[in-house]
Amino acid sequence: MPYLTGTPPTATSTGLRTGLGIPGYAHPLLAPTEWGELTRPGTPVHWVVLNVADGPGTRPDPHCLETAGRLRKAGVRVLGHLDTAHLDTAHLDTSHSDTAHVDAAQGTRATRAFGEVISEAHRYLDWYRVDGFYLDRCPTERAALPEIRRTISTLRALRDKAHTVLGHGTHPHPGYAECADQLVTFRGSWSDYRWSQVAEWTADYPPDRFCHFVHGVPRPHLDEALRIARWQGAATIYFTDRTDRTDRGGRVDAWGAMPGYWDEIVSRIGTGVSE
Repeated sequence: MPYLTGTPPTATSTGLRTGLGIPGYAHPLLAPTEWGELTRPGTPVHWVVLNVADGPGTRPDPHCLETAGRLRKAGVRVLGHLDTAHLDTAHLDTSHSDTAHVDAAQGTRATRAFGEVISEAHRYLDWYRVDGFYLDRCPTERAALPEIRRTISTLRALRDKAHTVLGHGTHPHPGYAECADQLVTFRGSWSDYRWSQVAEWTADYPPDRFCHFVHGVPRPHLDEALRIARWQGAATIYFTDRTDRTDRGGRVDAWGAMPGYWDEIVSRIGTGVSE
C-alpha cells in the first residue's frame, strides 16, 4: 500500500504516547455525553478544541464555562478555536466534504486580519482560561509563514507555554514545524487516508509533532488506520466512523459527536475504559 512506501519516521520521540486530539464536539448542550466522556479516567486525550460559536463568541457561554472548568479539573488540555482564514463561499464547491480546508491557492481563502485573531484569543483566555490554541484552516505555503510565526509568538506572549496546533489538514511547507507544537498533516476521509503518503521531511521530527483526523473509518478498518498513523509518525489522532453530510436539518459535522466505536478506540490506545 502507498503508506508503506518510503522510509518510516526515524526521529527520536519525546515519549508522548498515541492519544486523541478532539477537533471540537458540538455545543455541550447538544453533546453532553461526548464532553463528559473526556473526563473519564484512562481516556487518552492530548487536547480538545473548544469552539463556542465559530470562535469564542461575543459573551461568555455558561455551558462552555462549566465544561471548560470540568476539563481543566480533570487535567484535560483545552484549546481555543481560532480561524485563520476568511472563506469566499461564492466560489466554494460544497459537494466535497472537506472543502472548508481547500488550499488558498484556489482563491477560496484569504488570511484574516492579525488583530481579529488576537482579539478572539484574548476572549478565550479571559473567559475560558484555555491552555492554548488551534489555528484552523492554517495556510500551507511558505509566503504565509512569517504571519503565522507572528501570530504564534503573540499567542505565547499572552499565555505562557500556550500549546499551539496548526490545522493545515495536509502537509505544509516544513518551516511551519519550527514555529508550532503540532501540525495537522491529514484531515479528511478514510478513502483518501488509506492511500495517503507521508512527506519525507516529517521523518526529521518525532511523532508527537503531528496529528491525523480521519472520518468515515469503518470499524473493521480501525486497526489498519492505527497502523497507518504509527507508520506515518502521528501520535495525536482522531478516527471516527461518522461522515460529513447534509440532511433535512442542515449540515452534519463528522467531528461533532463520538464515533460509534468510542470505547474500542479508547481501550486500544489508552489504559482501558472502566465499565
